[in-house]
Amino acid sequence: MSDSKEPRAQPLGLFEEEELITSGMNFFPRDFGFRQTRGYKSLAGCLGHAPLVLLLLSFTLFTGLLVAILIQVSKNPSSQRQEQSMQETSQDLAQLKAAVERLCRPCPWEWTFFQGNCYFMSNSQRNWHDSITACQEAGAQLVVIKSDEEQNFLQLQSSRSNRLAWMGLSDLHEENTWQWVDGSPLSPSLRRYWNRGEPNNIGEEDCVEFNGNGWNDDKCSAAKFWICKKSAASCSRDEGWLPPSVSAPLTAHAA
Repeated sequence: MSDSKEPRAQPLGLFEEEELITSGMNFFPRDFGFRQTRGYKSLAGCLGHAPLVLLLLSFTLFTGLLVAILIQVSKNPSSQRQEQSMQETSQDLAQLKAAVERLCRPCPWEWTFFQGNCYFMSNSQRNWHDSITACQEAGAQLVVIKSDEEQNFLQLQSSRSNRLAWMGLSDLHEENTWQWVDGSPLSPSLRRYWNRGEPNNIGEEDCVEFNGNGWNDDKCSAAKFWICKKSAASCSRDEGWLPPSVSAPLTAHAA
């Protein structure tokens, strides 16, 4: 028997395999259909940069288009005239605002003028004593009614707003002796404005509110809207005078 042995292929090392592949040699058998092509990596590298190149080209075109539009707009006389007109209008409005602020008004913007007085109805609610304080802080007092005309005016405003509002009337000092916050007693001619069955003093009801078409006594600790009153400012025609008819409605912003 012969001791001859068939020669066996020696496995290639890792570095030898890499050298064969990168050098473009055909390492795989043809039966598998694989062939390493020289220059493959270079082609892939070029194709990998294509999106970046397209992005740079798009950005350049967009920038050029934007610059062209800006140049065209700056050369357009109508655009310049519009901008100048807007600036002039803004200046006129600022001057008009300053002139209006210098005008003498009988009442502040949030108050309503009626027969020489200014009235304010709140949009928030407080008890009777805190309502007095709120009016005092505004340089006014919780409303004191002096005439039928004033009563009708205030009752109408309260009814329209559908709000129960405190007035400056109570019998806290002496039961069933009604007195205004300025110390004056309730006039007999105004007693007819009590609602039917009022005042009934149920549960220590010592303070008076506008309620429906008349007056009602209620607990002074109850939270309600309130109406303030103060004298209107005296304005001369020489210093500029804004008619009271442009005053804000009675139910404007709360103090």
